[in-house]
Amino acid sequence: MRMNEPCGTWLATPAKSMLWTRLVSRLIFPLHERLKGHDSVARLHALEKSQWWPHAELERYRLVHLRDMLGYVGRHVPYYRTLFEKIGFDPAAMTSLADLQRLPLLTKALIRDNDLKSEVAGPLKRYNTGGSSGEPLIFHMGLERISHDVAAKWRATRWWRVDIGDPEIVVWGSPIELGAQDRIRLIRDKLLRTQLLPAFEMSPVRLDGFIREIRAFRPRMLFGYPSALAHIARHAQASGQRLDDLGIHVAFVTSERLYDDQRDLIASAFGCGVANGYGGRDAGFIAHECPYGGMHISGEDIIVEIVGNDGRVLPAGESGEIVITHMGTREFPFIRYRTGDVGVLDEEECECGRGLSMLKDIQGRTTDFVVAADGTVMHGLALVYIVRDLPGVKQLKIVQESLDLTRVLLVTDEGFSVESISAIEQGFQARLGQGVRVVVERVDEISAERSGKFRYVVSRVPSNRAD
Repeated sequence: MRMNEPCGTWLATPAKSMLWTRLVSRLIFPLHERLKGHDSVARLHALEKSQWWPHAELERYRLVHLRDMLGYVGRHVPYYRTLFEKIGFDPAAMTSLADLQRLPLLTKALIRDNDLKSEVAGPLKRYNTGGSSGEPLIFHMGLERISHDVAAKWRATRWWRVDIGDPEIVVWGSPIELGAQDRIRLIRDKLLRTQLLPAFEMSPVRLDGFIREIRAFRPRMLFGYPSALAHIARHAQASGQRLDDLGIHVAFVTSERLYDDQRDLIASAFGCGVANGYGGRDAGFIAHECPYGGMHISGEDIIVEIVGNDGRVLPAGESGEIVITHMGTREFPFIRYRTGDVGVLDEEECECGRGLSMLKDIQGRTTDFVVAADGTVMHGLALVYIVRDLPGVKQLKIVQESLDLTRVLLVTDEGFSVESISAIEQGFQARLGQGVRVVVERVDEISAERSGKFRYVVSRVPSNRAD
């Protein structure tokens, strides 16, 4: 196959497509993961068994797994070694998961101010995220954490009869993904049959192009922001272009709150199920929706607590902040990490029969579109990424007041320079239009929404959407 061959011409018959999926899922992808030092394949096989365990058996496993993880960080992570000694905490003495509540909550500020790396860590990859809280955060991932996240996502796609190697369209906007399209990555994506569509720019012409690419590629799965997929779906229906005859099984949506009208629109336009996914680059893949509608927590790896304003852990059915402990993060631990999201644990069991606990509701995640002076609609993250990596930026909020004026609110520290203001102005004008006035305001505090979440992009300019 030539590198410039259109994706839609790949393995055109269903039989050839199925054979390719089997080859990828059983040979190519496992080899790819082994070469990268990941044990995601073994982890997947374990997860596909443990999801059916009775709740009591799963809880016993989680306690052993948590003791082991906390024992490691108590020995090898200076911050936690000091903390455990100070409060007299012994992981080996834990008798229930509730003992975790003896540890303080972990915030972005604590991560920024303390070195959480293990003294005996293997190779770590540096990541950064503005997150939906608008607070830039630098952290690191080890091979264990990456393997766990890959396996959790892979298990969830299999719930919807989608495997690694099935054709997938990804509608995304992170420069981490969009900036890594070198030749090796292109070859890998070709082999795995993954095609990336940039979510930054959503002009009518680009949307028509996206629809043509989706029709030619005939994906089995879509993955992306709910607002972006809803925008494509709305344009397709308004322009009389069908996308519901392609055999798409599921649209996985993540990174924003999924609203009911978005779910209905995506399901109708693409003729597929819609599966909500909750997580983040920092917190990991926390929960995925199954075909029965249950929002299952990846409980073998992640402990979810719902915490009230007073720091008290709340029972299922009550709303509070989502706090997570990711047990695959021992080399750079996330223990009782405050996500800033508001949610509710489900009291019910899912009809699918899995023993995994569920989230009933997730509140407060939202990302807006912004509109350029020439009418081009683009994802709000196109502006966020200009700001979030600048030195000295602690919090941010972008408010598009009109086509002619956009305000940028920043909470900064001594690392922020005057030159960064010029960089923001020039970067925003390059996307919104050279005549747009960009006002950068340094403030002491950025208030949260009533939901408890920081809304970091607000556009007051109509973009002809009902999201």
